[in-house]
Amino acid sequence: MFKSNRIRAGLQVCGALLALACAPLSSAPTKTAGIPSLGPEYRLRFHHTHTGERLDIVYRRGDTYIPEAISRLEYYLRDHRTGDVHPFDPRLFDLLSDLTAAVGHSSAEIDVVCGYRTPWSNEFLRNHSSGVARNSLHMEAMALDLRIPGVKTSELRAAALALHRGGVGYYPVSDFVHLDVGRVRHW
Repeated sequence: MFKSNRIRAGLQVCGALLALACAPLSSAPTKTAGIPSLGPEYRLRFHHTHTGERLDIVYRRGDTYIPEAISRLEYYLRDHRTGDVHPFDPRLFDLLSDLTAAVGHSSAEIDVVCGYRTPWSNEFLRNHSSGVARNSLHMEAMALDLRIPGVKTSELRAAALALHRGGVGYYPVSDFVHLDVGRVRHW
């Protein structure tokens, strides 16, 4: 009889442990302190029309920007005339991601016509071409001139305007669209 009581007690303990192990974890936290939860990946693909360089990069996971990826993007979008690098507003990368999705080409390679511009480069362009703003947001690393192969620039412009998240410039003769994260406006 003594042996069967010990067995019964042992089985009860095992049952209780099994019940705990199988209990739903709904009260468990979904995020570990200090470690962001993984979410969808945000990827951009680029071809720079002046340097010939290409970049395919995941710059954000869920709500978290990836610092190393942002640094690579900032270098990639440097002033191609001087080599100077400037910190970019990451909202521009989100806008680009949303724009490619809006035109139905979320995995498209974006042709970069112009990223960051130093004040010297901006003034150089102002003196040698038309349509360059004196206080261009390119100098603040808040703008990008681009095209997407296979997408008409008029369609790209319309999609950017519909997003209503910054400035949109349309340059049909040069075949590119200016996109920035400044105030909402268009030209």
